[in-house]
Amino acid sequence: MSNIGILAYGSLICDPAEEIQAVITDCIESVKTPFKVEFLRSSESRDGAPALVPVEEGSDYGDYVKAKILVLKEDISEKEATDMLYRREIHKVGRSNKYDPPPKPGPNDVLICKYEYSQELKIVLYTKIKGNIKNPIPKNLACLAIKSACSKAGKQRRDGISYLYNAKCSDIKTPLMPEYEKEVLRKTNTKTLREAWVALTT
Repeated sequence: MSNIGILAYGSLICDPAEEIQAVITDCIESVKTPFKVEFLRSSESRDGAPALVPVEEGSDYGDYVKAKILVLKEDISEKEATDMLYRREIHKVGRSNKYDPPPKPGPNDVLICKYEYSQELKIVLYTKIKGNIKNPIPKNLACLAIKSACSKAGKQRRDGISYLYNAKCSDIKTPLMPEYEKEVLRKTNTKTLREAWVALTT
């Protein structure tokens, strides 16, 4: 088994992008994140949609959620895997961008971190970026999701409602998710997230 794995706990589960997809040899199912995650970041690349990010130490938000570990080919080095994951997160897949850890990470810096998983798979990489939603109550999350669905991101299925739907399909469960979903359905007068997306994008 390869010594390198990538932890997928959000959109990476459904969309690892071409570079990473091409070097996946196995997938370890039904693991838990070693940190709590929650919908605490409004993603600029998703037109403001709420996205899952690791929760800061000491925060009352979030929970440990279901994830997957994407196992990479044995000839992929830690540096190569780190650079591929970084390019995927900054939407520069296939380009020459390389990860250079910032000495003083800012609020929008994408960090590539790692932890030890097992003797067989010693290094697992994951992405970390700070939350920026100051008051992540379900009502506010729903407003961000609906706004993103009405924008360009909605047509591309990169909006908050599609993101929430995919998280549910991946069996991810966070404390805010049930009421967040209810608010989306209430505000769109629909019964399912798929119906909500259709109502806002057609």
